[in-house]
Amino acid sequence: MANFFTSSIGKKLIMSISGFFLMVFLLVHLAANLASLLGNEQYNAVCHFMDTNIVIQIMVPVLALGFMVHIAYGLYLTLVNRWARGNERYAAGNKGDASSWASRNMFVLGAIILGFLGLHLWHFWAKMQLQHFLGQEGENAYLLVTTLFSDPLYVVLYLVWIWTLWLHLSHGFWSAFQTIGVNNSKWLPRLQFIAKIYATVIAVGFTIIPLWFLIRSFDF
Repeated sequence: MANFFTSSIGKKLIMSISGFFLMVFLLVHLAANLASLLGNEQYNAVCHFMDTNIVIQIMVPVLALGFMVHIAYGLYLTLVNRWARGNERYAAGNKGDASSWASRNMFVLGAIILGFLGLHLWHFWAKMQLQHFLGQEGENAYLLVTTLFSDPLYVVLYLVWIWTLWLHLSHGFWSAFQTIGVNNSKWLPRLQFIAKIYATVIAVGFTIIPLWFLIRSFDF
């Protein structure tokens, strides 16, 4: 068993399974964040539900852990591969996949995503969920979102992060299915198409939110 997880297919399997956690986590996160467009009361109610519902309390940390494993393990594999083989890179797909810019730059994409994720967690998670965990009252979720997304610089950084994530997802989604064996000529093109749709829904959804608050902050 130990040899399996250190083998090439074992490494790819870990990346694929943890990638599924990332995909579900983003959908849950997007659904909750879109409630901010409805107003202060509605968004704070959703955040309260997320913080107190036992199913959500169990599901979200598990999904988030899978998310972190995916990013951290992907960066680890890339660094180990580079040290061991010079310019060769870890790739989850097949050789034909190498023509994809996203597949050749998954390390760069992952590093950008991980870097901004840390900033995002500091601004949101540390001031809300972490405070609740410590038994303290967190900041008003809606006010926090309004304040941060009224800063054009933060919005630009956020959008760079989201569309970097789009590149990562548009490749990683179908590649994860390919790794677990769904790679025949009939289904692979379908999965690549679904990957683009999924990645676009996630990216557009997360793009609407900061732009909405930024536009509202302008005094026309």
